[in-house]
Amino acid sequence: MTTHADEEQHIPNREPVGAPPAHDVIRVLAVGDVYGSLGRRAAKRLLPRLRAELGADLVVVNGENSAGGRGISLRTARELRDAGADVITTGNHVWAQPDIRQVLGDEDLRVVRPGNFPDPAPGTGAVTVMVKGIPVTIANLLGRIFMEPLDDPFRAIDTLLFTLTHNPEDGDRPIVIVDFHAEATSEKQAFAWYVDGRVSAVFGTHTHVPTADGRVLPGGTGYVTDLGMTGPRDSIIGATIEQTIQRFLTQRSVRLQTPDFGDAVFNGVIFDIDARSGVCLDVQRVDRQDAGGIDDDARAQRRAH
Repeated sequence: MTTHADEEQHIPNREPVGAPPAHDVIRVLAVGDVYGSLGRRAAKRLLPRLRAELGADLVVVNGENSAGGRGISLRTARELRDAGADVITTGNHVWAQPDIRQVLGDEDLRVVRPGNFPDPAPGTGAVTVMVKGIPVTIANLLGRIFMEPLDDPFRAIDTLLFTLTHNPEDGDRPIVIVDFHAEATSEKQAFAWYVDGRVSAVFGTHTHVPTADGRVLPGGTGYVTDLGMTGPRDSIIGATIEQTIQRFLTQRSVRLQTPDFGDAVFNGVIFDIDARSGVCLDVQRVDRQDAGGIDDDARAQRRAH
């Protein structure tokens, strides 16, 4: 049975996201790691209408798996920008594509890489954009537990915040949103508590599995351990199921592929932030499904032959 390509399915048992906030609130939509062609398809089909429906003032998308499940390219970065991403964050696969220097150097794309890569790494770890006339800084950092050893992300955020707040004429704390790309949930939680009261929101990425612990910490920092993924629904964190299972059964290195047809999930979180104080007021999940359509069925038939 063919499913209409533009069909959007709501995941059941999901609390509805509230109406767009008043003018003195900045609503940030953070979108989980876009994985491969299905992830880009879901972003292109769902993000424009979700932005309008939710009244999002700023959209931050993690695109570090957007190029075939590994890295980000100039083409995939442009696709995410055209879909509605204001800022694109990355992670441990940031250097995987050969044109990444061009991607990071294109100011129009606003692609940031983890800021705790040691110098001299190309690109920047944070970018500041104007939202409702207010500067909002989006920072990207990489965890170190079960990851490649990098500079300390805790000290890296201290350095960034000192730079942003060193001018006493700035008044209230700046609005800072952090994508903490990390494997260990303990490291993500520790980081969030470390910066509680000093940044507006912290969201985790990298595991591709959405968590249900969204909350506002006592100091006014919005937090969720992992946004989840925007990519193939019938997969193992984005990769094909059988190949991934074979890795576990044989303990041999098997090159994983990315499904290029079928349904996709769209995982994200909304943060409502007080525009004057920088305090997060609310955290809500935004989870959708993007149903496969005619184009996907045609690809499946070609692969079968």
